[in-house]
Amino acid sequence: MKRLLLLAAALTATTAISAKDYKIASPDGQIEVKVSTYPELRWSASRAGEPLLNESRIGMTFAGEVPLGAAPTVRSACTKAIDERSTAEVPTKFRELHDRCNELEIAFRGNWALRMRVYDNGVAYRFETSRKGDAIVVDETAEFNFAADNDTYWTRERNPDFISHCEAFFERKRLSELERSVYAFLPVYFATPQGTRMVVTESSLEDYPCMFLFGGEGSKLHAEFPPVVLESRLKEGSDRNEEFLRKADYIAATKGTRTYPWRVVTIDGSDRELLENYLPYQLAAPAIEGDASWVRPGKISWDWWNGLNVYGVDFQAGVNTATYKYFIDFAAKYGIEYILLDEGWSVSTLNIREPRKEVDLQEIIRYGNEKGVGVVLWTLWNPMKKDLEGILDTYQKWGVKGIKIDFMQRSDQEMVNFYEQIARAAFDRGLLVDFHGSFKPAGLQRKYPNVMTFEGVYGMENDKCSQDITPGHDCVLPFTRMVAGPMDYTPGATVNATAADFSISWSHPMSQGTRAHQAALYIVYESPLQMLCDSPSHYLRTPEFTEFIAAIPTVWDEIVALHASAGEYVAVARRNGDKWYIGAITDWTGRDLEIDLSFLGEGSYRMQSFEDGVNADAYAQDFRTDERTVSSNDRMTIHLASGGGWAAILTPEK
Repeated sequence: MKRLLLLAAALTATTAISAKDYKIASPDGQIEVKVSTYPELRWSASRAGEPLLNESRIGMTFAGEVPLGAAPTVRSACTKAIDERSTAEVPTKFRELHDRCNELEIAFRGNWALRMRVYDNGVAYRFETSRKGDAIVVDETAEFNFAADNDTYWTRERNPDFISHCEAFFERKRLSELERSVYAFLPVYFATPQGTRMVVTESSLEDYPCMFLFGGEGSKLHAEFPPVVLESRLKEGSDRNEEFLRKADYIAATKGTRTYPWRVVTIDGSDRELLENYLPYQLAAPAIEGDASWVRPGKISWDWWNGLNVYGVDFQAGVNTATYKYFIDFAAKYGIEYILLDEGWSVSTLNIREPRKEVDLQEIIRYGNEKGVGVVLWTLWNPMKKDLEGILDTYQKWGVKGIKIDFMQRSDQEMVNFYEQIARAAFDRGLLVDFHGSFKPAGLQRKYPNVMTFEGVYGMENDKCSQDITPGHDCVLPFTRMVAGPMDYTPGATVNATAADFSISWSHPMSQGTRAHQAALYIVYESPLQMLCDSPSHYLRTPEFTEFIAAIPTVWDEIVALHASAGEYVAVARRNGDKWYIGAITDWTGRDLEIDLSFLGEGSYRMQSFEDGVNADAYAQDFRTDERTVSSNDRMTIHLASGGGWAAILTPEK
């Protein structure tokens, strides 16, 4: 009798376990996800029969409670199909968005739920709570237990306080090669042995710290989060670098009723498909209510990279009114929407409400308005934190068009909230925002259409002090950092060098790769506010290049990925209105690519191309331009020199 009872108990347990497995697939049936709730909350995923993630633990821990993922009790589970369309306010891939997925919602005892969405190109989940009062989040469990020893592009973060500009040279490694002491900020790219591409990132990040990934456990990664900072101060002698004096033993103090950030895994069959993936943007909170018709994406003539080194003029170049008027004249000549006054325009970095005596800011703004060119100001984050609304009220009164806020370096809850405070306060005053010295985009740019771009990228400004910004590095970024959203890489160099010719110069910087490579970056890279980094004097002496890049828009109605291999080459076509633009870049390996123009509409197009010159392999500034008529029936072979590029503007012929 005892044996029969034990057998009955075993059968009952088996039934209960199997009843606590929930499966859901993508609309096309290719991606399958299983969520298990016994003995703990876990999930796994596969694509077209290929295991991608083995069972991976997820959950949350609140102060004074058992972790939510530990033996949870299911109250209800339901699935639904979502098929919705919307329009992006400031589009970087597609203007028309199609949110099509299958969703699983599991509600648990304790007034919390897991929401899982499965798309044709990825998976996302988030936790939701419905509790009275406030809550203290001690920790969140997020594992990524990959089914294979995937390749990854890994960053070299080591700071124990998660202090980082999130600017990384990505190392290609196997998961099994990762060290516990070196962690990664998001997004992180993975390539399986069978060719599937995944990127882990997050979206709808609000009132919560950023997620970081740690390895050192074979093919398994786990997440960690910056704790709440209770007390900090500027380091002695620094105007921007902090040290933490006291940290909490929890990661967030927040509301009891809320949704938490989406944990996103994009899943694509190739690098090429990944370029068209906009899942992080789809999952972001929709735009806030309010008039956003004033938001004007565009390009900026930027002063810091070129060190204000203008020449052939009758005034002393530098941080002064005459130099900035020269920048405005250049911008007006080529239809560039803004100039940026970077660090140095104010009497000090901590006093950003008073211009230095050499800068008649009101005259510069007046002159810019007369010429149709707006003025954007650089600001340091800590004085803004002390008097955000007062400073922005001053800028609005002056007639400033936007801010570039810099050197935040933190990713904890307080800093995430500060980003939103900046976005909201700037939106209310009709100001654009460029987050520099920042973490990656995580949905804020959709919620606040005035948030144009983020740095969080090891960009071309580092050519002034590093040899890392190579054409190969450029070919990694579209598959890593850019998956999260727009990035302020700052292209546009006119002094270009081969690998052998490149040298570091702070005052007279150059880029690695060809001039055509620089032109193509304006099409390959996404940023609604795009910099022209070089001196106006250089641009005025290279009108073919300047006219070409000035004609490229910064927002896009559609993208068609043409060719891609992460770290090696990228080719994309983008549409703005009825015009198409093609950009292609390569690493230090020269190559030919066939471009199929079947994406074009009916009729013929006038194609203006900007290409590597015959001698670009030896002299990187060598370029040629061409013009011809093409149609959707055409295929053409383009040549990219070592470190090269190719770009084209295609206009319908009437």
